[in-house]
Amino acid sequence: MVKVALLQLNSGDDPAENLPVTQQLIERAHGSGAEFILTPEVTNCVSTSRARQTDVLSSEQHDLTLSALREDAARLGIWLLIGSLALKTDDPDGRFANRSFLISPTGDIATRYDKIHMFDVQLSKDESYQESKGYRPGQSATLAVTPFGRVGMTICYDIRFPHLYRTLAQAGAQIITVPSAFSPVTGAAHWETLLRARAIETGCFVLAPAQIGQHKGRKTYGHSMAISPWGDVLADAGTETGVTLIDLDMEDVAKARKRIPSLTHDRSFEGP
Repeated sequence: MVKVALLQLNSGDDPAENLPVTQQLIERAHGSGAEFILTPEVTNCVSTSRARQTDVLSSEQHDLTLSALREDAARLGIWLLIGSLALKTDDPDGRFANRSFLISPTGDIATRYDKIHMFDVQLSKDESYQESKGYRPGQSATLAVTPFGRVGMTICYDIRFPHLYRTLAQAGAQIITVPSAFSPVTGAAHWETLLRARAIETGCFVLAPAQIGQHKGRKTYGHSMAISPWGDVLADAGTETGVTLIDLDMEDVAKARKRIPSLTHDRSFEGP
């Protein structure tokens, strides 16, 4: 059994102001016994302004949030998923990285994952997103080995691409993380359904810490969730910031996959 904590945040567009709030919730989660603590997408800065991001973001090597949270993980002796950080890169076009980090109890970076799928959508006449204009997509799926299980890392819009999740599960993932900053429109329509579908298809625990509320220039849906390998909702954080605790029985992964071993039933087929 492993106790995990999902942090639900309302991050603003100033990383220096967001950091102590995140640290306080990590301390609270640790005080409640959490061994694996997860933060949402863009923990350090939620902003729709590229100019603002250029002013306040840093490279991975100089990012104050990453440095501080690595120190916290080592001090507390916890596994920490920094859901993602918005980071400067050396790309010629100046686009940022949307990068997730798994931090070990020694404070080391166990693995990194850059969000592969960019949220380029037109939800309505008044609401559109073009993530690829500000962020460059990642190229590689990532799997990490921990004492409590193998963790596959994804971010937000990735949830709509089931082949990524199947690939992670067939590579050995038992837990898949989905840190997010979901739109209220798509959140109300699809969030729970997509999370449960990915858990059912893979026989994995799906852990999805989320941003909530009004940010500079946009809103997010909240409802951080933990889903069992059988597709049951183990926790729903609702619409308040805070800490949600869940106990995971890792034997449930093997039990679900034994009942329906679909990960071993792939067949080749000819295309239409």
